[in-house]
Parts: sequence; C-alpha cells; structure tokens
Amino acid sequence: MGTETPPAASGPLVTIERVHAAREIAAEAGIDLLVLTPGSDLRYLSGYHAHAMERLTALAVPRQGEPFLVVPRLEAPMVDAGPAGSLGLELLAWDETDDPFALLAETATARLGSAPTRVAVGARSWAEHALGVQRALPGSALEIASPVVDRLRMVKSPAEIEELALAGAAIDRVHARMAEWLRVGRTEAEVGADIAAAIIEEGHTGVDFTIVGSGPNGASPHHELSGRTVQAGDLVVVDIGGETATGYRSDCTRTYVVGGSPAADVAEWYAVLQAAQEASTASVRPGVTAEDVDAAARRVIDDAGWGEHFIHRTGHGIGLDTHEAPYIVAGNELPLEPGMAFSVEPGIYLAGRCGARIEDIVVCTDDGVRNLNGGPRELVELPG
Repeated sequence: MGTETPPAASGPLVTIERVHAAREIAAEAGIDLLVLTPGSDLRYLSGYHAHAMERLTALAVPRQGEPFLVVPRLEAPMVDAGPAGSLGLELLAWDETDDPFALLAETATARLGSAPTRVAVGARSWAEHALGVQRALPGSALEIASPVVDRLRMVKSPAEIEELALAGAAIDRVHARMAEWLRVGRTEAEVGADIAAAIIEEGHTGVDFTIVGSGPNGASPHHELSGRTVQAGDLVVVDIGGETATGYRSDCTRTYVVGGSPAADVAEWYAVLQAAQEASTASVRPGVTAEDVDAAARRVIDDAGWGEHFIHRTGHGIGLDTHEAPYIVAGNELPLEPGMAFSVEPGIYLAGRCGARIEDIVVCTDDGVRNLNGGPRELVELPG
C-alpha cells in the first residue's frame, strides 16, 4: 500500500511548440482563431488548470501572430507563476469592469489584420463563453476545435505516456487490495466508499468514478453504486479510475466472484470474453485502424454466440480526460499511430442476471502494443 516515487520525467508535459503546432493545424484547416476556455484542451496546450466560472479565461490562438491568454486580473499572478508563464505566452489581464470578450476580439483582429470569420471553440466550452465570443465577433461562424486539438492530443508524448503508466500502476494497486473490501454482506455503496479512499491512498489526487456492479447490476455497464448487498456467488464488475496530480487518468475494470465459484456456464462465456480482450490487445500496432481493434474483440464474442450481449464500443482514448479520442468503435477508420493510448474493454452482459468486463489501458508502440495495466484478467475468486 502507498504511493510510488515517480521516475525522472521524460521531457516536459507542456511546450510552446505544442501551441504553435495547434496554430499550424488550424491554419491548414482554414480556421482563423482557436478559443479554448477552462478544461482539458486549455490545460493540454497551456498547462493552466483553470477553474471554470463566469469570468472568462481563454487561450486564443490566431492562425498568424502569437497566441495569448485572456485571464481575470485576480488570477494573473497565479497563471504567470505556473506552467503557462514559463511558455512565454502573452498574458492579457482584465479588470472586473472590462469586457473580456471585446479584449479577446480586438487583440485577435489586430494579430490577423482583419476580424476572424471562422472561430473554433473547445467542445466543452460553457455556452455563455462561446456565445460571448460570437457576440464580440458578429461576422464570425463558430465551430468545434476538436478536429484541431484532437490531432495533437491523440498522440501522447513520452512524458504523457509515463504519466499514464504511473496512473495505471496506481489503479492496479487498488484492484490488488479488493479482498479487503469486497465481501458477502456488504453493500455496493460501502465497497465503493472504501475503493474511493484507496484510489487516493495509492497515488491519485482525485476519484473519477467507482462502479461496483454486483449480481444483476453487473449487466448495466455504467451502474451507479447502490444499497444492494453482495451475495455469495455474485459476479461483481469493478470499474474504477482517478486523476493524478498532473491531470492524467486511470481506468481499469476487473470482474470478481465473491464467496463461491462461478457456475459452469459463466466460466465458459467468461473464457470467451478473456480471449476477446487478448485478441483485441494483440491486434494493436501502427497502421491498424481503430475499428479493426474493435472488430478483433467483437469477432471472438460473435463467433461464440454472445455478440448480442456485447453492447458498447471496445474502447476510448485516455489522457487528461478519461474519455477522449481515439474511439475504438466500428466506423472509425483512423489508422493507429505510435503514442495513441486507449482502453481495450469488451464486456458480456446478461440482463437480469450478471455481467463481466475486462479493461486495460494500452499504448500503440512503434512495433506493437504496451499494456499499462497488470493484475489477473481471469475471473478473480474472493473469499466471502
């Protein structure tokens, strides 16, 4: 139990070159101005983990000229002292009686030489911020910045991968302690509270989610903690994740059987699920498409006759958000590249009875795949 000392960093997490790369991608796409408000896109590009509120904080990246940050004056010293200050970004502080949207619009227009017409805002920007930008630039058309920012965020740097590896090891330590809490007679809520405490104890700074789906509740992939009591012989799906100090996330699912052995038919279809997860993970390498990785898992489950019970995509990207691009799903023809990190998490769900899921975070490497999670993927039997 306890945290591990992080290894030496393999390079900075945030660089000004990343901001300039976003500018170049935006220019290629014909976008005049990127406006990123508090959230993971802002943190990814500037290193500033801003609190979302009614006051405008925004990174503005015009397609030519230098990017700049618009921040409330009361937060300017904090921003300047943090990672964003070390990037050399121009900081425009505004007072309580100023119009920050006008300040942003005027500065961007001066950089461009004319008012921007195509303005891309973060996908999770507050509506009042996005509409405020549009009002300040009445001739502009708003669009989503994801096609620009996701091109960068999908391919993790070595430093980002090591942060994800640390997060993965921390959540593995929580799963390794499951016998401490997951017992017959305890409620899902009680087990979930203990898991949440352990997520912090083992090296995270925040808890993203704790799913404890016992018995029939395991057939609901995003089940909320409930007062149901764990029964002897229950299958229990435990899907947990947290945030580390640098903002990078963990997400790992294991399935347990408590106080008994699984029925023969459960062991049979769980073996199919395990084979599907192994096949999907083994398929990961550069050039393979995201939908190919999904198909590798689905093919095993379909061929065994359980296809109708696999009811979600095989995976999702992970980084500063638990769910981000690339999505491992049919129809996504995106070829994998070294540095892409995502989950591989097929499941089989039998409504009204039980369910199971196996989830690891993996990284596409130059010649294959790196798994960031360990621990048994077999059905783990715990004493009652």
